Amino acid sequence: MLISAIRTPIITPGHKTLLQILDESLEIMPDKSVLAITSKIVSICEGRVVPLEQANEEELIIQESDLYLPASLSRYGHHFTVTSNTLVGVAGIDKSNAAGHYVLWPADPQATANKIRKYLRDRFGLSQVGVVITDSTSVPFRLGTSGIVLGFSGFTALNDYIGKPDLFGKPFEVSRANVANGLASAAVLAMGEGSEQTPLAVISDVDFVNFQGSDPSPQELETLRLTIQSDLFEVFYKNAPWQNGGGRHSGLSTDQNR
Repeated sequence: MLISAIRTPIITPGHKTLLQILDESLEIMPDKSVLAITSKIVSICEGRVVPLEQANEEELIIQESDLYLPASLSRYGHHFTVTSNTLVGVAGIDKSNAAGHYVLWPADPQATANKIRKYLRDRFGLSQVGVVITDSTSVPFRLGTSGIVLGFSGFTALNDYIGKPDLFGKPFEVSRANVANGLASAAVLAMGEGSEQTPLAVISDVDFVNFQGSDPSPQELETLRLTIQSDLFEVFYKNAPWQNGGGRHSGLSTDQNR
């Protein structure tokens, strides 16, 4: 796998559209490659920003989350949230590299991934190309952040090993590799999260990616979503005192968690 981070102009609210940025900064896109885009520049281009002086951060976190835990439960005064079927701090809201704004998560990162895949296909004449919209979050018991995927298109998100033999001929029972999240994690590491000014990356030489010439279907996307009750880690958070937030995405509620 090869990852080439791409430098862009500094992107600020009202600066340019996402397609204008891609027109200016993305010179080549090989067939059978994946374009990674940070969710921050997607949000900035969408206008999903709020000036710091015009919002209360806690109210904004509650508004953007599906479920949240009161900050008073954390020794660090930190809000844990479930937002867009993702366990993430502060509903994904970011103040870094934001020119005095709170940057919210994109309104619909899946729709954006589909739109950008079509753009790449049309602009570069590609038959097989993928897109991942990325962000990063903390992982329990590990210092530092890792990349995650918010939206993807153009390839199968999971490589399914169930029923296939391992090295000793024993069939796998539960193993599925999350390709979309793995690509996002690798891309975020290459793009950086400081002053690198590289919010795009082209990921190539990815023989393990099963490209498909279409957006993921609603059925495909639904198979990737787990409820709290069906999640492997249910036992760790099912009894947490979740509160209902704005609930824009997942439809989860505290009633479903009891």
